[in-house]
Amino acid sequence: MKTSVVIIGAGPSGLLLGHLLRASGVDCIVVERQSPDYVLGRIRAGVLEAVTTDLMERLGLDRRLRAEGMVEEGFNLATADHLIRIDILGLTGKHVTVYGQTEVTRDLMDAAPTRDLTILYDAKDVALHDLDSDAPFVTFAKDGEPMRIDAQFVIGCDGFHGPSRKAIPASAVREFEREYPFGWLGILADVPPCHPELIYANTDRGFALASMRSATRSRYYVQVPRTNRIEDWSEERLWDELAERFDPISDHGVTRGPALEMSIAPLRSYVFETMRHGRLFLAGDSAHIVPPTGAKGLNLAASDVAYLSDALIAFFKHGDDAGLNGYQARALARIWKAERFSWYLTKLMHRFPEDGAFEHRMQTAELDYVAASRTMQTAIAENYVGLPL
Repeated sequence: MKTSVVIIGAGPSGLLLGHLLRASGVDCIVVERQSPDYVLGRIRAGVLEAVTTDLMERLGLDRRLRAEGMVEEGFNLATADHLIRIDILGLTGKHVTVYGQTEVTRDLMDAAPTRDLTILYDAKDVALHDLDSDAPFVTFAKDGEPMRIDAQFVIGCDGFHGPSRKAIPASAVREFEREYPFGWLGILADVPPCHPELIYANTDRGFALASMRSATRSRYYVQVPRTNRIEDWSEERLWDELAERFDPISDHGVTRGPALEMSIAPLRSYVFETMRHGRLFLAGDSAHIVPPTGAKGLNLAASDVAYLSDALIAFFKHGDDAGLNGYQARALARIWKAERFSWYLTKLMHRFPEDGAFEHRMQTAELDYVAASRTMQTAIAENYVGLPL
């Protein structure tokens, strides 16, 4: 097979890029190592910045997002007994939209057949070749048969564990990483939210987050040591912990229900600065991971795709390679700002095991300052709704 662009990974970043290229008449094929059901089974965050909703609108695939997404005009930082509301609409004139990443992926997948976007699922042993040449290609096995796709460019949208980043030689790698000494234990349940807006809570028992996917579906997290396993927690124990942290500060208190999903996610800050190597470009989680504290993961992937799609379209339509040459620097400038904000909120709202009384007092002083300073609240709101592209 031959195409102009082969995209590795059919998550939201790969599908967004594929749809944007096809909408502009650029040939592309998406290769995904998992099945469609597996892709849709991955539970991820659901706070969308304008960069993400604007891309869906640009594609004309935002009907369900607009109908079902929840517009959020603010969110809350909290201590054990006090809420600090960040009025993002009043401070920035913008809002975010709560709409699950799974639903974004579903909308993009469902539209692929009518938009002439080819997606090859269940592709095994994906490997990238000749990335330093003008004729890179990708090999894999499909239904037991060897396959090859020749292309002009290969785009790695295959996440942190995919083959794209690993195809870059060690001599070209620039990467930065911080692993945090805790994870987030999460539960998803069909119960009404405890509060109309998200709450990020810093309590004596550790960090907790109360969020929602809809008016009837809630997502909660609590901070746990990295050594914890999901087997260490029963649903009852987790609901008890959530009630301890949110009943005193939320409007409605925690409503309990059967878990649709429980998992523990480690927290990591990671940037792989080599986002281009020859004819390979990286986008999304293949190049960067942010702690979920700032709700930046999917939105950073969307900004990568916005830059990269425009650059590829300019190349194929006008022979202009300036966007491709400038992609890495442009993307990294926004990535590092998002990493800074996610790191800041993580440091502010979590209890680190190495911290003592002094560090706790610093967190308290910072939260007191945020509560009293409109300027500080504006800075937080600007970062939360997303910095300009």
